[in-house]
Amino acid sequence: MNGRSLLNIYRLGVKELWSLWRDPTMLVLIVYVFTVGVYTAANAMPETLNRAPIAIVDEDDSALSRQIVSAFYPPYFTTPQMISMAQMDSGMDAGLYTFALYIPQGFQRDVLANRAPDLQLNVDATRMSQAFTGSGAVQQIVTDEITEFVQRQRGSAQPPIELVLRARFNPGLEKAWFGSLMQVVNYITMLSIILTGAALIREREHGTIEHLLVMPVTPTEIMLGKVWSMGLVVLVVAALSLNLVVRGVLGVPVDGSLPLFFTGAALCLFATTSMGIFLATLARNMPQFGMLMMLTIMPLQMLSGGTTPRESMPQLVQTIMLAAPTTHFVEVGQAILYRGAGLDVVWKPFLALAVMGCVMFGGALLRFRKALGGMA
Repeated sequence: MNGRSLLNIYRLGVKELWSLWRDPTMLVLIVYVFTVGVYTAANAMPETLNRAPIAIVDEDDSALSRQIVSAFYPPYFTTPQMISMAQMDSGMDAGLYTFALYIPQGFQRDVLANRAPDLQLNVDATRMSQAFTGSGAVQQIVTDEITEFVQRQRGSAQPPIELVLRARFNPGLEKAWFGSLMQVVNYITMLSIILTGAALIREREHGTIEHLLVMPVTPTEIMLGKVWSMGLVVLVVAALSLNLVVRGVLGVPVDGSLPLFFTGAALCLFATTSMGIFLATLARNMPQFGMLMMLTIMPLQMLSGGTTPRESMPQLVQTIMLAAPTTHFVEVGQAILYRGAGLDVVWKPFLALAVMGCVMFGGALLRFRKALGGMA
C-alpha cells in the first residue's frame, strides 16, 4: 500500500467523521449508550436482592420468631410487614409481597425439643429475578438464625473448622463492578456494527456512493476509511465512559492496563466494523439493517460469556461461539479489567481477534465489491 492509498484512506475516514458529526441521531445514540446505558446496566443487575417486599405471619411471637423477623432488613428486603394468616393469600394475589413467611404457633418450643417443625415460605414466582435469588436467601437467613439461637440456648461448642470467604477481584461483591464494565464491552461491539453499517447505508440512500465509484479510490480504501474512522469514535467514547462514568460516577476501580485493553478493543473493532459493512451490503435500507443487526448482536452478546459463563453453556454452543470475536474480546476484557492480566495472559485471544478480523474484513470486502459492481 503506497502513500497515495494511505492518503485516500485518511481522507475517506475524515469524510465519515464529518458525516457522523452531521447526524444528530447517531450522536445522541453514542452519548446515551456510553453514559445512561452504562450507568443503568450497572445499577440494574439482578444477581443480588434489592428491597424485595416480604411479609411475615408470626403466630408464635417468641424470642426465636422475633429474631427471625429482625434478620430481614434493607437494602436486601423491605422492612417486614407483620400480617395475619387471613391477609397472606390476598396480599400475594394482589402482588403486595414477593415473599410471605409463616411461623406457626409453638415454633420455638418445637425447635428446642428437636421436633423439626415446619415453616412455610410463599413465593411470588412471577417476579423471577427476586424469586429465584430470594427464596434461597430467605431459607439461608432462617437457618442461620435458628442455628444461632439453638447454640446460644444450649451452649454448643464452636465447630472445629471455620470457612473463611475471600472474594478476589471484587471483595465487596458489588454488582455495579460487573455490570458497568461488561456493558462497556458489549456497547463497543454493538456501536461499531451500527456505525459502520449505518455509514454505508447512509451513503447509498443519499447517493454519495455513486460519487465514490467515479473517484480514483478502491473498495479496499473505502472500507478501511470507514473502519478506522468509526473504530476511532468507538474507542474514544469508550475511553471517556470508562474514566468518567465507570471510574468517576460509579467508583469502580480498574486496575488493569487500559492501553492493553484498548489494543484488544481495536483488534475486535477490526472484525466487528467489517461485520457491520457486511450486514449493510445485505440490507436495502436502515430498517432491514436494524433487523439483521438484532439477529446478530443478541447471540454475540448473550453467548459470548459476558452475561453467563461459557462453562455453563452446552458444549456445542461453546464450540460455535469460538468463531465469534466477542467471545475472545469478553475474555480479554475480563482478564485485563477485572484481574489486571498482562500480555502474557491475553496473547492468545489477541491472536484470535487478529485472525478473525482479517477473515471478516476479507469476506466483507468481497461482498462490498460485489455490491459496488451492481451499482456501477
